[in-house]
Amino acid sequence: MNLIVDENIVFATEAFSSLGTAKLVNGRNINRKVIKDADVLIVRSITTVNEELLRGSKVKFVGTATIGTDHVDLNYLSKNNIQFADAKGCNADSVAEYVFTALLKVASEKKIPLREKSIGVVGIGNIGSRVVRIAESFGMKVLKNDPPLEREGIGINYVELDEVLQADIITLHVPMIEVGIDKTLHLLNEANLPQIKNGTILLNTSRGGVVDNSNLLNESNRKELEIVLDVWENEPSIHTKLLTRTKIATPHIAGYSFEGKVNGTKMIYNSLCKFLKSQPNWQPDISMNETNELKLPEGKSLEEKLYKLFSSIYNIDNDDELMRKISNLAQRDQSAYFDSLRKNYPIRREFSNFTVLLRQDELHLRKFLESFRFKIKII
Repeated sequence: MNLIVDENIVFATEAFSSLGTAKLVNGRNINRKVIKDADVLIVRSITTVNEELLRGSKVKFVGTATIGTDHVDLNYLSKNNIQFADAKGCNADSVAEYVFTALLKVASEKKIPLREKSIGVVGIGNIGSRVVRIAESFGMKVLKNDPPLEREGIGINYVELDEVLQADIITLHVPMIEVGIDKTLHLLNEANLPQIKNGTILLNTSRGGVVDNSNLLNESNRKELEIVLDVWENEPSIHTKLLTRTKIATPHIAGYSFEGKVNGTKMIYNSLCKFLKSQPNWQPDISMNETNELKLPEGKSLEEKLYKLFSSIYNIDNDDELMRKISNLAQRDQSAYFDSLRKNYPIRREFSNFTVLLRQDELHLRKFLESFRFKIKII
């Protein structure tokens, strides 16, 4: 059996070579010629999987080691009896950690007490539900928006998007849907971006096209916004003028924790084994050897203390600094640089690997820290 696997999928060789002949290929170079003799195709979000790619191939299983499926023509796969698997939820904790690391950075630098602020969460799936739980554990006022879940009667206390746009903080966690009643393409657009208040913190870690980037740039020129963007329209060709207006800019890596990547590989591996009626026998080793006990750092505010703690594990400043170098490159080189930042992304471990040592007078933070799966030890 022949497998074509995106070379940037962690543990690709270890996981899939036991099931057949696994050939690793750059995701942007996967084309009809490459997959001509393939039985299995394993991709990430940068490879478009549709009739144009698959027509005439022998592919009977497609897996994407990502949470999104907008790059896959699911109707075509279904009509042609091609089995499909995704990795929904694999990196949800990673994205939630990114969101609050970014939020605490902005809050500490702007001296914003988060417990007095409202946060609007658009999309209450695997990631959004985590963001809601964490924000509530910190005592923030949470506004939830998810029309599909509301229609299905899943969850309670939803509000309209217009109300969410009045929140002090807005964070987006929706899939890319281009048409229909639940369309999310340009969900934030020329018509509703003006509703956002001056000073709002806006975070997008979902898909770049959920926000009209050109109109967001225009709006940022009219009012002060604290913009955090991990995703961009037309990736890997990004809007460099909008980049200059962001507080934090990163190259679509919010979900790029080591555990998130491994979870994605494992989920697709298990699905493929099930499809092949083969017993799964690959188990990744993701143990840590280094000391992982941390004390809450000193700081002028609670937000500053927490940001110092979080950034000691995940250095979001480094991601932002590397991302901004794209503006110094010729336009023809920018896309390759964007991709290189993702391909060569350093190992980033999730908070669940760490123990926070808390004093008695710091125990009020226990629930908040445990919502990130930190282990707590009282000293």
